Amino acid sequence: MSIPELFRCPISLELFADPVTLSTGQTYDRASIEKWLGYGNSTCPVTMQRLHDKSLVPNHTLRHLIEQWFLTASIHGDGSVLMDPINIMDISLSELKRNLRLPTSTLTTKLETLRIIKVLSSESSVRQASLVQAGFFQLLLHVLFQAPVAHNAEVTELALDGVLNLLPSADLESLNMLRKESSLTQLVFLLDQSNVKIKTALCYLLETIATCSATQELCLMLGRRQRVLQVLVSLLQHKSDAQASEAAVRAVCSLCSSEANRATAIREGAVDGLIAYLSDTGCSPRSRNRSAARALATLEVLLGLEIGKRKMNKNPDAIATLVKMVFRVPSDQRGSEHAVGSLLLVCCDSARVRTEAIDAGVLTKLLLLLQSQSSAQAKTQARALLKLLIPVIKKQVL
Repeated sequence: MSIPELFRCPISLELFADPVTLSTGQTYDRASIEKWLGYGNSTCPVTMQRLHDKSLVPNHTLRHLIEQWFLTASIHGDGSVLMDPINIMDISLSELKRNLRLPTSTLTTKLETLRIIKVLSSESSVRQASLVQAGFFQLLLHVLFQAPVAHNAEVTELALDGVLNLLPSADLESLNMLRKESSLTQLVFLLDQSNVKIKTALCYLLETIATCSATQELCLMLGRRQRVLQVLVSLLQHKSDAQASEAAVRAVCSLCSSEANRATAIREGAVDGLIAYLSDTGCSPRSRNRSAARALATLEVLLGLEIGKRKMNKNPDAIATLVKMVFRVPSDQRGSEHAVGSLLLVCCDSARVRTEAIDAGVLTKLLLLLQSQSSAQAKTQARALLKLLIPVIKKQVL
């Protein structure tokens, strides 16, 4: 008999006899996890998280799914068992949907169900497609943005994990349910009041909304919500969590791809937030270079507006930060091009900014850029900026 991975204990790799869940959310067979803990271990075997609470909670949802799985078995004369995989999946998914839909389902049942959906949705693209076809994408959105149980942080985290896992296979038109005022208000509430993990996941969802043609009206509605942009800007400066700040960069940049959202983004601090992110990126791992390039590209777009230039001119760290990025971001990601382009935009209108850029060492950076393998566009802009700065240099020499 082939046992589905979902029904196997991670320790014994055998079919669950008595599934129980730890405080980490991982489920094990009772006999296996009791033996593990009996040896003096104080961590979860799968996640290796330290267990501050070693209580074992029966996973009734999984036990019931296993029982239903057995009911689909065809028993042969030799005692072997044949399973109909299609029937198994139909029964299992039907049970999971019922657990999420029923208002009488307990919080424990909903959490167990969401954990199973998270596992299923991360298995394969085929499994994701079957979950989407069965309506789980819309159901998870309902749990997140319409059901009162979403105020539970663990429910929200698990439902978001499922939504993000299903995004590649989903019809993104379903996201337009967020255009309903009550649902949009719930999204803003979660973004504003939740923990960093939930905020990070919501940033990825906002990025999808902003870059999908089917949800452009929703993107504009989000851009008009001041609190959305304020929270994203605060996340840009979240130095203790690189994943959160990078997710915020992706969300802000995607929202600003819509021209109608740019002025609001600037008013709510997007320019200062991006500068703060780039300032921190200067001493960060190379893995952040791609996000830095996106931030620079968006900053250049925002500086195309007068309000953007004014915000830039008021930021005491802006010019020095841009100068550092001229030859710091790899040229294959066009970061240097956007850094020079941004400097060109602000230097054109202000002698003070030109002097500030020279004092920050922009000449050395530009010369290094011209000798590098940077793009032709970056070098063209570098020459244009040098031409703009030469009169200031001559005046300083004289």
